[in-house]
Amino acid sequence: MHEAISSPFIVPVVAMLIPIVAIIGGIWSHIHQARVNADQRIAMIARGMSIDEMERLLGKPGEEMRPPKDPLRSLSNARRAGIVLVSVGLGLIAFFLVLTAILQVHEVLSGAAAGLIPLAIGIGFFIDYYLQKRELSRFGMEVDNDVTTGSQAG
Repeated sequence: MHEAISSPFIVPVVAMLIPIVAIIGGIWSHIHQARVNADQRIAMIARGMSIDEMERLLGKPGEEMRPPKDPLRSLSNARRAGIVLVSVGLGLIAFFLVLTAILQVHEVLSGAAAGLIPLAIGIGFFIDYYLQKRELSRFGMEVDNDVTTGSQAG
C-alpha cells in the first residue's frame, strides 16, 4: 500500500478520477431530480389535480427551468477564460525558462511545453470571443469593448 501512495503516478491517476467522479455525481443528481419530479407528479395525480394545474406549478415534463442565456454574459465569460488561460500558459512558460536559467539544466525546458496547453486553449477562447462579438454585431447588437459591465453601445 505504501508503494502505491508514494508512486509518481498517483497524482495523474487522482487528477483523472476527480472529473470522472464529478461527471458521475452530476448524472446521479440529474436522475435523482427526475425521480423526485416524477414522484411529485404521481402524488398530484393521486390527489386529483388536472394536468394544467400541474404544468402551471411544476412546468412541463422535460422543461428546464433556466433563465434565457444572456449573450453579453457569455461574451464576458469567454474573454475572462481566455485572459486567465493565456496568463497561466505564459506564466508556466516563463517559470520554466527562469528555472532553466537558474539551474543551467536544459531538460527543464521540457516543462515549458506544459504551458503551451493552457496558452492554446486560452487563444481558442479569444477566437470564440471575437466570433461571438462579430455574430452579435451582425444581429444588430453593438457590443462595447467593456462587456463585463453589461453596457451596450448604440
